[in-house]
Amino acid sequence: MSDTPLKYRRVLLKLSGEALMGNVDYGIDPAVIKALAIEIVEAQRAGAEIGLVIGGGNIFRGAGLAAAGMDRVTGDHMGMLATVINALAMADALEKQGGFARVMSAIKINEVCEDYIRRRAIRHMEKGRIALFAAGTGNPFFTTDSAAALRASEIGADLLLKATKVDGIYDADPKKFPHAKRFERLSYDEVIARNLQVMDTAAFALCRDNQVPLRIYDMMQPGALMRILKGEALGTLVAA
Repeated sequence: MSDTPLKYRRVLLKLSGEALMGNVDYGIDPAVIKALAIEIVEAQRAGAEIGLVIGGGNIFRGAGLAAAGMDRVTGDHMGMLATVINALAMADALEKQGGFARVMSAIKINEVCEDYIRRRAIRHMEKGRIALFAAGTGNPFFTTDSAAALRASEIGADLLLKATKVDGIYDADPKKFPHAKRFERLSYDEVIARNLQVMDTAAFALCRDNQVPLRIYDMMQPGALMRILKGEALGTLVAA
């Protein structure tokens, strides 16, 4: 590994639940979660302080359950519990790679993880532990994207990273439109005005109001996380 210093010291990484599925139809692909854990532990050992928010769409998605007729609040509570399951799985994978992890939940579930307390979360990261923020914001009607923007703002992150299966933000779906154009950089207001559905509007607004830069990148690209932390312009940057 090169000795390039890190440009970003404290980051919040947002993973979708679907990202953990890999090639399976439901749940968690052990190969995917292991590969992610290796990259995250490598970044932490290089000096980065890392917080992590994982969605729950590989198990339950509140909005999807509501669309099928379930009460929206009940569906969102199920989605929050799904994110706790994913966070516990990721913490286990991180510790198998020699890292130290703490799962902190926005809803009380003390038998399996800690409550989310901002100062304790920052202390964990300063001590070299990877903090996994589970259960979203703890409130229905908010996505885990909003939770990621909220936690990034609370912990004073230098950068919010959204790991996806595409290498940035495009003006159209690159899978359907091969000539879609990728943006190198956008402002928060441009993303909101163009209604680019990479994260929800509330998440972009939170990042804008708290001056948290956001980078969308392809998590399937090996070594991408370290390259970004060292300042390489992978994917799309959304900033002021």
